[in-house]
Amino acid sequence: MSKKEDTIEMSVGGLTLDPVTKTPIVILKDTENKLNLPIWIGLLEATAMATEIEGIKMARPMTHDLLKTILGEFGCSVESVEITELKENTYYASINLSVAGRQVMIDSRPSDAIALALRTKSPIYVAKAVLEASSVLEQSDEGKEPPVENISNVSQEKWSEILEKMGPGDFKYKQ
Repeated sequence: MSKKEDTIEMSVGGLTLDPVTKTPIVILKDTENKLNLPIWIGLLEATAMATEIEGIKMARPMTHDLLKTILGEFGCSVESVEITELKENTYYASINLSVAGRQVMIDSRPSDAIALALRTKSPIYVAKAVLEASSVLEQSDEGKEPPVENISNVSQEKWSEILEKMGPGDFKYKQ
């Protein structure tokens, strides 16, 4: 786990679609709304985030709900998640757990870590080195930020329509 001075706390600012590839993107924003970090994610993970953001309860537990329940049953708590590294255009993350009084760091894809953080109301940190290394880092000034189409409130019918149009090759992505 990084030292807090080496990280910046961020939160999910929204979900959008890449206009070219139609791949979902989660936008992380800092507390002052000056920095944002877009991370391309899979459609299933975007759906997991969107349902939590919108408070949509599914009839059966989704994967991240299941993980939250299992951790809770075993007395583990999610202390935080962190986007730790950017290597060869791939982001890396960790989930920081408290287990029986000891700290455990678990390697994770950023999308899974963020989806779990949303469910457990845990803080999301991004290593400053990741923000510096990101070629898509944007310092946004008031009024100059590009509009982000928020897809977190897309209806289940629309998600079904999007999923029906996709083939197995559409689910191959780097994260």
